[in-house]
Amino acid sequence: MQIIAGIVRAICAFNGFLGRFFSWFSLGIVLVCFVVVTLRYVFRVGAVPLQDLYVWLNGMMFMGIAGYTLMRDGHVRVDVFYRDAPTRRRALIDMFGAVAFVLPFLVVLVVWSLPYVERSWALQEGSANVGGLPGLYILKSFILVFVAVIGLQALAMFLRGLLVLAGQEELLPNGLRYSGGEG
Repeated sequence: MQIIAGIVRAICAFNGFLGRFFSWFSLGIVLVCFVVVTLRYVFRVGAVPLQDLYVWLNGMMFMGIAGYTLMRDGHVRVDVFYRDAPTRRRALIDMFGAVAFVLPFLVVLVVWSLPYVERSWALQEGSANVGGLPGLYILKSFILVFVAVIGLQALAMFLRGLLVLAGQEELLPNGLRYSGGEG
């Protein structure tokens, strides 16, 4: 059980790092957008690469922090059965959700997006905008980053559920334990 708890802690630490790292992209998005608007409306100058940049930063940020958001229960959840459930039932719901919903979704996403990403890399695809940024293939690769971080966090959710069902939730730090609900 110690190994399982260590895996959960490692995955959550990794997604926590990514969440903090990619959250800084929001500052970059605001600054780049400010520069684009200032150039356009004050100086009457277009900046297509900068327009691409803030859109691409936005996409990378949201795909990169998806695992962190799942870890923090920030995704939309229909919690009719979850909100007031005891800890063990929450663990079962999370485990079921990870296997029945998240895993199939990620498999479909990989199957459909991998050829798309591979083709983009093969073409060294750039922006569709004239004068836009090269390297669109890097942005498209973030679809696979999304799959990885959500997949890892779903694994952590499943393993956390195992710890709860085994009565070993105390092996996790408070931030990774279920809050509310009774045993």
